Amino acid sequence: MKIFSVVGNRPQFVKSGPVSIALREGGLEEVILHTGQHWDREMSQVFFEELALDAPRYRLDVRSRDVDAMMPGILGALEAERPDAVLVYGDTNSTLAGARAAARQGYPLTHVEAGLRSGDLAMPEERARIEVDSLAGLLLCPDERSVHTLEREGVAGRSVVVGDVMADVCFRLAPVARERSTILTRLGLTPGGYVAATLHRDANVVLPRLGRILAGLDALDEPVILAAHPRTRLAIDALSRDDGAAGDRGGEGGRVRIVEPLSYLDFAALASQAHAIVTDSGGVQKEAYWYGVPCVTARPSTEWVDTVELGANTLVDDDPERLAAAVRDARMPTERPQLYGDGRAAERVTEALASLLGR
Repeated sequence: MKIFSVVGNRPQFVKSGPVSIALREGGLEEVILHTGQHWDREMSQVFFEELALDAPRYRLDVRSRDVDAMMPGILGALEAERPDAVLVYGDTNSTLAGARAAARQGYPLTHVEAGLRSGDLAMPEERARIEVDSLAGLLLCPDERSVHTLEREGVAGRSVVVGDVMADVCFRLAPVARERSTILTRLGLTPGGYVAATLHRDANVVLPRLGRILAGLDALDEPVILAAHPRTRLAIDALSRDDGAAGDRGGEGGRVRIVEPLSYLDFAALASQAHAIVTDSGGVQKEAYWYGVPCVTARPSTEWVDTVELGANTLVDDDPERLAAAVRDARMPTERPQLYGDGRAAERVTEALASLLGR
């Protein structure tokens, strides 16, 4: 049995690692296609090297987020491989391109992270989730909430709760990261004495939102390490040229230090030892919870609702005063129930695929 996996950005590279191992151990052949949505070495190749991921059989190298640019290469690879099922992860343009290609050629589609909803249709990721779920025959959900969402929407595919494959990676590698990474030493940081931050969503890397979020970070009383996506760095540099408002301008009182994208182990070590995390990433919100680090999310909504309901995550949108106050007051709840799985999601993904294919 042959599984055709489509990946294209750094969270998907991380998610695919434990699944690839589980598929191999389960006797399923996997063919990996890398769309090239993320192509910089720091955003792509470093993850394959550091996490010892299998090399993709197909590298489209489109260097674009354009779904239409990805489609011909995916369709051609599917025609050549003729897999038994196509596997996609999450909610990116690579996810959408893989799902549409599978549907066009009539291959069974499996969606990992199915059923997640933020309720914000202005987000392209939300629209992608809805479309991909509507095309998938097998919907692999992180929790029961996601299953109920799919039931309410009348989605036709079969839903299975498997947990979150990112938890598999996090539980296994976070202790390794803290032991091996020298990121805190290199940046002159002490555990619990800084804020880790990421920003990458389209809505947050344009004015006026970007300036407002940076102002909130800059108002903090402790160092802020912003691991900047290339698109974010370009936007900050442009903002700095326009009015000197970027965080690493070197002005008196500036707290934000911008660093290049980090490898998985370096970012895990940085994030897991921070006082708080500020992000607009869905994946980082979950990781913060698993690390036991309070999270402040620069978005008006989130698909990871449980983290907010438990008090581990605070939504501040782009309000600089709310952001700064939320970070200063950030605490993890006394009780932290297990969310999104027990670290064995990849095994359940493989079991669900094997069942789908009649093994």
